[in-house]
Amino acid sequence: METVIDILLTPWLWISVVVIYTIQRGILFVPQNRGYVIYTFGRYSGTLQAGLNFIVPFVQKVAADRNLKEQSLDISSQLAITKDNISLEIDGILFMKVIDASAATNNITDYKLAVIQLATTTMRNAIGSMELDQCFQNRDKINASILAAMTDATQPWGVQVTRYEIKDITPPTSIKEDMEKQMTAEREKRSVILTAEGVKTAAITKAEGLKQARVLDAEAAKAELVLAAEASKESQILTATGKAEAIRLVANADSAALSVVGAAAITSEGQQAVRLTLAQDAIAAHKAIAAEGSVILTDGKTSENIGNTVAQAIAISSALKLSE
Repeated sequence: METVIDILLTPWLWISVVVIYTIQRGILFVPQNRGYVIYTFGRYSGTLQAGLNFIVPFVQKVAADRNLKEQSLDISSQLAITKDNISLEIDGILFMKVIDASAATNNITDYKLAVIQLATTTMRNAIGSMELDQCFQNRDKINASILAAMTDATQPWGVQVTRYEIKDITPPTSIKEDMEKQMTAEREKRSVILTAEGVKTAAITKAEGLKQARVLDAEAAKAELVLAAEASKESQILTATGKAEAIRLVANADSAALSVVGAAAITSEGQQAVRLTLAQDAIAAHKAIAAEGSVILTDGKTSENIGNTVAQAIAISSALKLSE
């Protein structure tokens, strides 16, 4: 027991303890994304970055430990009045980070509280410059307006606001009911418009179909008439060609027959045959005349008339022979 007391009363022991404590106070290990703000005799003297750092014990101290990571802050629901005097409850979320630990410590008491209050007032100003419908339609514009205003205001605090988002906009119950009625009316309006457009499109399509059908019918009738005309033309051409060919063939036959008769009539036998034929034709003609009527008018010289006819035929035949 006396030995322990003697050891505790040894001056070198206490000197060693004081030295070790002093060294421990002078060595600091700063974590990543942290900033230690150092005061020397109560005055800012620097900011320690991540890693191993040394300070003067009892002369310098860590006044603040700032988180340099990006942080999110919830903006609780706040009342805001629009340009058309409608009260809205709006909440949001804000993203920020400390970029200067010394400014966040020396220039502002509580930078998080200050940023939240600034976001609230800026949001109210942005809502107050818009009407109700614009607030619902222009959320991105509101977010950008708040972000721009806060970026300028928070620079002296060593804080950077990176993003602001409105989470929810809640109108009063009466306004919500009116909006639901308006949305119902809009849906009905769109339904009527779509139905009318459908009927219009169907009528146009039907009319175009009828038009195309009529055009096709007209084209078919035209093609049919053209084909019929061409067929009639070809038929007439073929008929005319056939008649011309028939006439040519008959003429050739008659010419050949006359040539044969003429050649035969030159001979004496041919002349006798001609006389006989003419006499027979004359007799046959008189018989036909007698057969047609019951009264026959004659001059009483029938035989002489026949003889004259035969004589005329012989004279013609002689004239034809002389001309040859």
